[in-house]
Amino acid sequence: MATIKRIGFGQVEPNHLSAQGNRQIYAQLPADPAIKVLENGQFVKYNYAANKVDFEGEGEWMLVFNEVKLYDDGRESYKDFALQTKHYTEEVMTPRVFKTNIGDIFTTNCLEVGNTAGDLEADPAKEFAIGDELSPNENGYLSLAGDGTVVFQIVKIYTMPDGQPGVKLMRIR
Repeated sequence: MATIKRIGFGQVEPNHLSAQGNRQIYAQLPADPAIKVLENGQFVKYNYAANKVDFEGEGEWMLVFNEVKLYDDGRESYKDFALQTKHYTEEVMTPRVFKTNIGDIFTTNCLEVGNTAGDLEADPAKEFAIGDELSPNENGYLSLAGDGTVVFQIVKIYTMPDGQPGVKLMRIR
């Protein structure tokens, strides 16, 4: 069992994501204006009928996995990056999202809750164990109490590249 507390924004380490080979990567729709921050590792729905990315659409949950853009290599790392409306002149974000398939594997520390400030500690106040099943909740964070439509199993309690705790997940449904 492990508690996955993190400092900064969520991170993703792609271990085996089929979208990288089959091109099931989407980045054409803007995020719903109500969404102010999208962290890597969060999930959204590609709501093509409404012409937006949101948490309520009819589409399948898709993994937010944006290109990390950091400009101070000496002081910034993956934990310092998330898409934020405040960084856009029109406050319109267009996230890059990956469709996940059964068997896909990735490592993340973006669980249960968000970290909209970025420099604070995100604490899901949950214990995670190998075999636990996670699915996206109403805010797009993988959760023990998610909606069950897309399910990932914890296959390893692990660390992120910066040494913070994380979990390795495999999509099982």
